[in-house]
This record gives sequence, C-alpha cells and structure tokens, in this order.
Amino acid sequence: MQNNLLECNDPAHDIWKGQRHPLDCIFHPRSVAVIGASEREGSVGRTLLWNLIRSPFGGTVFPVNPQRHSILGIKSYPDIANVPEVVDLVVIATPAATVPQVIRECVAVGVKGAIIVSAGFKEVGEAGAVLEREILTEARRGGMRIIGPNCLGLMNPLVGLNATFAGAIARAGNVAFISQSGALCTSILDWSLGENVGFSAFVSIGSMLDVGWGDLIEYLGDDPHTHSIVLYMESIGNAHAFLSAAREVAMDKPIIVLKVGHTEAAAKAAASHTGALTGSDEVLNAAFRRCGVLRVHTISDLFDMAEILAKQPRPKGNRLSIVTNAGGPGAIATDALISGGGTLSALAPETLTELDRILPAQWSHHNPIDILGDASCDRYAQTLEVVANDQNSDGLLVILTPQAMTDPTQTAEKLKAYSQLGKPILSSWMGGQEVAAGTQILNQANIPTFPYPDTAVRLFNYMWRYSYNLRGIYETPSLPADSDLFTPDRHLVEQILAKAIKSDRTLLTEHEAKQILAAYGFPTIATEIAKSDLEAVEIADRFGYPVVLKLHSEIITHKTDVGGVRLNLADAADVSRAFAQIKSKVNSIDPAAFLGVTVQPMFKMEGYELIFGSSLDPQFGAVMLFGTGGQLVEVFQDRSLALPPLNTTLARRMMEQTRIYQALQGIRGRKAINMAKLEQLLVNFSQLIVEQPQIREIDINPLLVSPEGMIALDARIMLHTKSSFADRPLPAIRPYPTKYVQHWESRKGDRLNIRPIRPEDEPLMVQFHQNLSEESVYLRYAHRVKLNKRIAHERLTRICFIDYDREMILVADHKTDAKNLQNSEHEILAVARLSKLHGTNEAEFALIVSDRYQNQGLGTELLTRLLEIGKEEKLEAIVGYILNSNYKMQSICRKLGFKLLPDAIEGRLKAIFNLNELCGLMEATVNGK
Repeated sequence: MQNNLLECNDPAHDIWKGQRHPLDCIFHPRSVAVIGASEREGSVGRTLLWNLIRSPFGGTVFPVNPQRHSILGIKSYPDIANVPEVVDLVVIATPAATVPQVIRECVAVGVKGAIIVSAGFKEVGEAGAVLEREILTEARRGGMRIIGPNCLGLMNPLVGLNATFAGAIARAGNVAFISQSGALCTSILDWSLGENVGFSAFVSIGSMLDVGWGDLIEYLGDDPHTHSIVLYMESIGNAHAFLSAAREVAMDKPIIVLKVGHTEAAAKAAASHTGALTGSDEVLNAAFRRCGVLRVHTISDLFDMAEILAKQPRPKGNRLSIVTNAGGPGAIATDALISGGGTLSALAPETLTELDRILPAQWSHHNPIDILGDASCDRYAQTLEVVANDQNSDGLLVILTPQAMTDPTQTAEKLKAYSQLGKPILSSWMGGQEVAAGTQILNQANIPTFPYPDTAVRLFNYMWRYSYNLRGIYETPSLPADSDLFTPDRHLVEQILAKAIKSDRTLLTEHEAKQILAAYGFPTIATEIAKSDLEAVEIADRFGYPVVLKLHSEIITHKTDVGGVRLNLADAADVSRAFAQIKSKVNSIDPAAFLGVTVQPMFKMEGYELIFGSSLDPQFGAVMLFGTGGQLVEVFQDRSLALPPLNTTLARRMMEQTRIYQALQGIRGRKAINMAKLEQLLVNFSQLIVEQPQIREIDINPLLVSPEGMIALDARIMLHTKSSFADRPLPAIRPYPTKYVQHWESRKGDRLNIRPIRPEDEPLMVQFHQNLSEESVYLRYAHRVKLNKRIAHERLTRICFIDYDREMILVADHKTDAKNLQNSEHEILAVARLSKLHGTNEAEFALIVSDRYQNQGLGTELLTRLLEIGKEEKLEAIVGYILNSNYKMQSICRKLGFKLLPDAIEGRLKAIFNLNELCGLMEATVNGK
C-alpha cells in the first residue's frame, strides 16, 4: 500500500490558486466605499476620497454620505445598502459613536474588509472600549476583517491603492512597513520620498481591534513582492499570534522592529527573586530572540537593516575584518565593534604572508588592516581580494577617508566586483561631496555605504546577532542517549499540588518543592521534616554531622529573612539549640507559621551558585530566568530570560547570554562543569513549567554546580489562587503536545509510539528518507525528488521545528529492540502532516509510510488521528491531494469519510473532509474499523 501524498507546503504548486485570502479584500480590493466622504476642504473624509481616486488602483470608489448626492464629482450614496455593487473594502471616517451601526450595515450587505480611521475608542476610556466590543461582535458575525480604529489607513503602492489621509502615496518597493503610530507613518513617508525608498505595503495598524501584528506578518510573509518587514511597535497585542507568525516568516524574510517604551515590570510586587527581576521589556527581548525578530533602537537603523539584509548575506559569526586607509577611523570602528559584542577577526598566517607581499612595509600587520593614507584603488582591491578569502573572517568593512592620493570614485569602481563574497561587505566612505560619486557607485552595486564607520559596525553587530538568533531557533538540538528512560513523575507532582490547593495554600514547603524538582530529574539533597527537637536530633544522627536546619513553613516566603536557616550544626546539642532558636524567632513573628524544621546533611562542594526561576509576564505567560544565584542575586544581576519550552540548543543559548557562562566552561585552571547536563536540567525545568500551569512562580536558588556534580540546595514554589489561575496569561509558545502521544500495535504485533515530531528527530528523518523507494517518493511529491534535497538541513528544520499551533506532524516511532531499552535504536516508520492554511479555518493533510511497513494499517491509523486532531482544533475542513494512480490512498480516504473530487491540476484528486458535516460519520468509521 502506498500511503503517500503531495508535499503539503510545496512551493512548486499553488494549492489555493484563485482563492482569496481574507485580507486580500483590504490590500487588493476590487471596490472601495468611503463612509463619511466629504467635500469640506481639509477634512479626513475628503482626503481619503481624493487619495483613492487620484492614485487609481483598478477598482471602483463609492462615496457614502446621506447629506450629498455627489462628492468631488462622483455620485454619492446615502448608505452602504444603496451602493449598487458588492463592496470589498469600506474606509470609515465617521464619529466613533456611529461606527458600530455602520459596521452592522456593512456586514448585512456582505462587506468583508474595513479600515476605521475614526478615533475616540478605547484610548479615551471605558465608553470607547464598549464601542470597540460592539464593533468586534458585529464584524465576527459577518466574517469581516478590520484595520484600526484610530489609524492613518493603508497603502498598497504596487497597485496604486492609497486608502489613507496622508499627503501622498509611497513609492513602490519591496519593504513592508507597519506602524502603530499614524504620525510616524507620515514622517516616514515624507522621508522615504526624499530617499527614494519604496514599499510593498504601508500600513497604519492603529489600535489593533481585529487585525494585529500576527495577521499582517503572516499575510506579508506570503506576499512574493515583500522582501522584508519593518515594524514600529508600541504594544505587542496578541503575543501568541505575533510569535507564531514571526517565527514562521523570519527564516525567509527579515522582520525588523523598533519597539518603544518600557512597560511596567510584570512582577513588580512579586515575592520571588525571579518575579522581581523579570520586566516586560527584558521579556520582550527574549521573545524577539525566540522568534528570530531583530530589534533595533533608532528609525534609521530600522531601514538601514532592511537595506543591508536585502543586499548582503547574513554573517556566520561576529568576526569582522576592517580595511582602512587611516588609523583613527579604524580605531573608532574597533571600539564600536567590541562594545557591541563583536570581535576583530584574527588574520590567518597565510593572509598575513600575502598582505606582506602586496602592501608597503609600514602597514599595520594586524586587524584593522591599515593600508596607509596613500592607498590607491588597486591597493584597496588587492587587499580586499586577500582578506575576503580568510576563513577567520565573517564579514568585511572597508573604510575610505579622502586623502591626496586616494580616489574615492575609482576605488568604489574597483570594489564593485566584490559585492557578493558569500559574507557581508559594508563600506564607509567618509566625507561629503568628494565621496558622493563613490558612495552612489557602491550603493548601486549592493554594497551598503555609511558616512561613519561606527554606524557600519553597529549594523554589522545587528547582523550577526540576527543570524545567531535564527541559527539558535533551527539548530538541531542534542538528544541524550538515556532520554527515553527518563519520564517525569507527573503523578507525584499532581498529588503534591492537589494537596496544597485543597488546603488553600499558595506556598509549597521546601520539602514539597524539592520533591517536585526530584520528580523532574533535579538532583536534590536528602531532606526530612522534624516537628520537635528530639525528632530533629534523631534525623541528624542518622544523616551524620554536620547538618542544616531550615524552617518548615507554609506561610513564610524567605527563610533567611527571619533567621530560619542554621548551617554547619556539628552535634546533637547544636541541633537542639538551632531548633529552639528558629522556633522562638518565628513564633515572635507569627506562631502559626512554625510547623517544624527540615533536616538535611551539610553539603560540601566547591562550585558556582546558579539560579533557575520562572514567573508570569502578563503578555507572554511563563518566563524562565537563568543566571548567577546565591544571596546576592539582585546585586550581580547576571541573568538571562527565555520563553519555555526549551530544547538543549535554546538552553545553551540562554546560558551564553550570562557572564557566569564563561566560568562554567572552566577558567584559571578550573575544570568545566558538565554543560550537557546543565542544558538538560534547563530543558527539564522548562518542561516542569509548561506541564504544571498551577505553578505561578518558582525559584531554585542556589543550584550548586561543579565538575563533581550538581545539586538543588533550596527551592521555592508559589501556586496560583483560584482566581489568578483562571485569569493567568497563557503560554506564548505552545508546548510539546504530549496528549497526542499514544501507543499503537500493528497487524504484525509490533508496538509503535505515535507522537508529534520534535526538533531532535532530524537525524531519524534523514534515515527515514534514505529507506524510501523511488515509487514512494514519487507518490508523495508527484515528481522525483533527489535524496540530497529531501534530507537537506534547511528542509528538515521546517519539518522538525514546527509550531504546534500552525501544524501537527505525527511520526510513528519504532524501537528496534523494545525489550532492551539500553541497546535499542529508534527509527521513524511513517510521517503524517496536518498544516493549517493561511487565511482559512481549514488544513491540508499529507502522509507517507516507509515501504517495508505498508499494508499494516499504519496509514489508516495516522490519517484517523489527524482527523481527530482537526476536530479537537475546531477546524472546519481537512483537504488532501492524491495522484490518480494512488488507489490505496483513495481507498483509505473513502473509508474514513472523505469526498474525492476532480482537481484543477490534471492527474490528481482533491480529498475533502468537512468536519462540521462528517464528524458523526468519522466517529462511526473509527469505531467500526
């Protein structure tokens, strides 16, 4: 049996050719109505209408105004119902109080897109917020999409659409610009016309009542005319939608954001270290890193980076080679480079030898490469030729200062040949009119040119950080050999949490917290509870001295603050005395807080104190913290933040952002700690956070690490109250969907694990493709696809590193020796994919089964599970495309309730499963299979 379908996101064919995206009615309308059109000079309504008719977009414009029969010589209509054609887009410029009724009337006649430029909504208070809720209710009822309110409008310069009240339409280009500030839009527009910068879209997004960042990033990501997306952001809105869309698009198109303002710290009054340290702006930076978005800090950088990334490749690292004809600018560039985290490349021996051959003896003999003030254009070109081939360099900066023997124009002409080196090349032609011609030559040759070298270096630092973050997202993480042998003891954790919740407690005891950590693979020190001094002595005698006593309380947050910790207790007398002191101190504060003490051996190990933490951000949900721990955690403030869940690559990237990271790898004769184990602990910690949403905040401080081992010495966990749990922000990134992990037994009796794919599966996917026959490949992709293309890292990352909100890929995972787990190897036997289609509530499925495992019922099982997932995800329909010759797949689809219809592309069928109509049939089929 050949259970194979076409590649579901294959760019070689357009599955939905001819079907309009919901936002097409806004960006590519066939007709536009201006509601609130006016003849009054200077009014918004008049400007909107005039802009639409003086920049013809190929559609019809209808003024709507009940007071006038014509406006600007065009017939006007009293309301949208009287417009003689179905209108794609309405632009609304009426008072805020009238807009809900206007939207209601538009929905009634089938309008699918609206731009609300009117102000006076939530920005003015609760009365405006009520109006917004009314508008959204009406829009949802009719499937209408809305940009705004309180916005400038939208331009599509490529087709001549100017649905704004700006003074002019933007030039056509390949940069999409989206802004929350209408005033900034007009400033950028004015600047762009002078600088000859062109746009594929120019959008004032306003208050984001409906269409938000995620919608526009997704739409423009699919637009072949858009090469990069730049954002001016004041608030992120739907964080989940933004991250999901940005992560999908960022690998293909740069997304560059200027985010202004610092929001109030997410956990300003939180009791934990983590809650006190995580602020929304830090979290936002972590979110941008996680989805591959580049954050810049000036408007000029916003557009400079769009230009650079369009002209030059991303660097593989942060090593820059600088070629200059003057020492001062080279030093300025070096300072800027090092300050921004970059490094000067170390010139390879063969590079130094070749430079000695071609340069005067007085050249600098190091990087920056000072080729002296009398450098000719040939000397520049010869130097660049040598340095470009140095494998120690990730990028080049060429600096020219106008000197008597230097020709800026001819030098630029010589450098044109080096515009595409496989690594970025930037230039700084310093000066005014004397270098203007050379600057123009370089820019036209796609070598970005800047008047000052520190500006160029700052942008290089942006470039390598951007590249670094993208690699971190799609770098295949390591998978520990014993990963299958470790499963968290979720049942124990749920019991502990349920007991605390039943007692209306929000603070777990240290003993309970350590039990939870141990359940998730953290090494902890043996700890027992003593309710009396005699019991404490008995436990201490059993453990052996010295020991530690800590307050056991369900109320007090930080034990050290109330004298609740006693260290290095050497004998029974010390233990009795410490017990009495802790009890006396706590009773003086709150007698109900003292429930005894915990006793544990005094742990002696030289090492580093780290902190693991998690707290909630109101926009992004749970946020992780890693850094230098101990009692001075707030003083050192050496920390990094990340959004869970993590894999080992992301865990390492999180650690790399801290100063303690270098020490952990071994310095001054000290051995390195087991970094792979520390990475895995961070992964386990992220798993704990996403799997146990009842936890509100958690600190592990300190986690003591050394070359000899790791151990969590103290932990603190706070839970949600019933009300805070109901109102908690959901995770910004959907975690691994463990609920779809299930076992299945084949007709041969083999036990398989059917589960969602994960990033660590890339090597298994390579092996899977190596074992496929040519026939299976043809039936899957409808053409012959060479193995090297199917197993290319760039392709497999798109399959293994998925957003579980956007698609679900199930793999059938088989262990070659299920009886001997230590020696078993994994193999993937089948892959099934369900991908949501942009702009719809539908998804496309595809699946392929390895040749030796066909005719075992696996294809039917996988497709059945995809249908069940589609039903749970509340999809309306699932479609697939099957070659006419794939009779077995057609049979499976018919059996499961699909309708098979002829497709527009010859040689294949379209299989459709309407989940709304056929859920009952699906259940009957599944139950009767």
